[in-house]
Amino acid sequence: MHPTLAALLAHGPVLTDGAWGTQLQARGLPVGDFPDAWNLSHPDAVREVAAAYLAAGSQLILTNTFGANRLRLAENGLADQVLLINRRGVELSRQAASGRARVFASIGPTGKLLMNGDVTEAELSAAFQEQAQALAEAGADGLVIETMADLTEATLAVQAAKATGLPVVGCMVFDSGKNKDRTLMGVTPEQAATALAEAGADVVGANCGQGIAGFVSICQRMRAVTDRPLWMKANAGLPVMEGGRTVYHTTPDEFARFAPELARAGAAFIGGCCGTSPAFIQALRAALPPAAG
Repeated sequence: MHPTLAALLAHGPVLTDGAWGTQLQARGLPVGDFPDAWNLSHPDAVREVAAAYLAAGSQLILTNTFGANRLRLAENGLADQVLLINRRGVELSRQAASGRARVFASIGPTGKLLMNGDVTEAELSAAFQEQAQALAEAGADGLVIETMADLTEATLAVQAAKATGLPVVGCMVFDSGKNKDRTLMGVTPEQAATALAEAGADVVGANCGQGIAGFVSICQRMRAVTDRPLWMKANAGLPVMEGGRTVYHTTPDEFARFAPELARAGAAFIGGCCGTSPAFIQALRAALPPAAG
């Protein structure tokens, strides 16, 4: 096991952070605007989000770099800012962490579909290699490949991240099928865990897609096929539209009630995704064994 992971996991489940996009929106980011650009235009707000999670008890925080690959940035007129946005994202989270938490940098999907011919595997690899290297050079402690729907894209991202020498987390979204236990492309938790580990992921798991109740079985199924540490970051339930706004009705306490069960199912890293906030992390901290706090 990578030394960074061994140190983190020495005392039980690790408490990660929650959602970033909605927290930036609460600080003024217009709905629909590209969050990653705020690393340059509103660094104080980005740093505030990381600091709020640290104050809530996060032992590991991510970065505002989810969409900062060349392909996504090009769509937002920022293709020439790849290195700057990624480096700044790591710097801001590191400043907030002040050495009291690890910073794992976020790498999300490109938004391009291989199956439609939107992009080639070589183009995906190049984009992920560029982003991963920039994040590593900026001082990230690890890299998190997250919210992936296409297993091929996920494995290419994992391989690119692995080349940096940092510990790598690989996560898929399970939001499809009758039981919400498959990716958009039909991949099962077992298939995902196996393929991500084979690609080199040090940690495998799931994020986004559904509420925390559904993550327990996903975690159990992944644990049955891999010995890799498991990373679980669920949404605050499924969103509803109210007055043109996306609203999540799960409360922090309702969310945290599943944390012990998730830990028993094998989750080594527990946090939140869409709709969660520092209040959710505080509730998780109270619900998990003292070592996780």
